[in-house]
Amino acid sequence: MQWCIFIEGNWYRSKIWRVRLDATTNWAVATSGIALSVSFSSAENSALPLVLVGMLLLVFLGIEARRYRYFDIWRTRVRILEVCLYGPILRGEGVRTDNGWNQALASDYVRLHFHISFWEAAGRRLRRNYVWIFLIQTLSYLAKIIIHPTPAQSFGELLARAAIGPLSGTAVLLGGLAFHTGLLALALVTLERQRATGRVVLKRKRIRWSSSICMFDATHWVPRAVVPAPGRQQAKRAAA
Repeated sequence: MQWCIFIEGNWYRSKIWRVRLDATTNWAVATSGIALSVSFSSAENSALPLVLVGMLLLVFLGIEARRYRYFDIWRTRVRILEVCLYGPILRGEGVRTDNGWNQALASDYVRLHFHISFWEAAGRRLRRNYVWIFLIQTLSYLAKIIIHPTPAQSFGELLARAAIGPLSGTAVLLGGLAFHTGLLALALVTLERQRATGRVVLKRKRIRWSSSICMFDATHWVPRAVVPAPGRQQAKRAAA
């Protein structure tokens, strides 16, 4: 009975942080929609709301990255229980602790820490959700200054429309280019640093979980390389 309560508690906390992640994404979508409505409701309206919403999206991305780090703590614990406790039981092997997963889980409760960095979390959320929101925001801004109030007839006219107060159109466009280049760099640099355990891996149109997550050292979880399902089956046959 105690195990059921323990597992349900971990699952519930994971669910709560999952809901919080979705809420932040909903904020980003809603504010982007408001900015689009304000800018395109009239040909005379400024494109400035689309610029400001880009900065607001960056704030939402930072908030969501922080929330994702907390979500990863509880998601990892739940996944460890599923793989290292439920898995052997369902295979008829009983409760096994020879790989030390119970000690690792106990240590994780005693010395609570994040399993992934802020930048990896931000990169993951950027690749999964925010890249599309930023893309729509950027294309909408360019469309706004190109077609409103009338279609631009020259590049000089386009630069004049992009100007914001004392900032020239060239400075605004170069700033936007640097902003989105930084986002692209974040998405690419963190792509090779996926340390999150228990994450879903998409390979050959099959969704599978990285299940080898029970290795442990004195300080943190060490995810091992994911072995494809056919490889595990071949290894079992060879051992037999």
